[in-house]
Amino acid sequence: MTRSLEAFPTSQASAKPQSPRVAIKVKGRILFVDIGDVVAVQAEGNYVWLQRPSGSYLLRESISAVAEKLEPCGFIRIHRSVLVNSLFVDEIMPRSAGKYGIRLKGGKEYTATRTYEKNLKSLAEFWIGTGAFFPD
Repeated sequence: MTRSLEAFPTSQASAKPQSPRVAIKVKGRILFVDIGDVVAVQAEGNYVWLQRPSGSYLLRESISAVAEKLEPCGFIRIHRSVLVNSLFVDEIMPRSAGKYGIRLKGGKEYTATRTYEKNLKSLAEFWIGTGAFFPD
């Protein structure tokens, strides 16, 4: 057995790192979804839609539970019923009454409410330009 392990000493080291995968149950099957492919998560009652460019999956889970699990993977909450993958955010547009429009790659738009404004600051590692992007 030692010989077989020595025959492939670099196989795991040479494998390229992937984004985490999540197992979800869909129509009696278990699918593995690459978290890096998930654009957004949107609540609908006691369910959430896991949205990918190639389609969506409806899961029986609370948005809060999903938010807690996906936060370490770069997802931020922008509304009480919406999480977005920060890697897919292309633009933030100020709107009236302290709200913001969030445009994702592919053109999908969401509204970020004032409650989650502080989360928008985490979308960039640093901000460049004059003036405040978000009032304190």
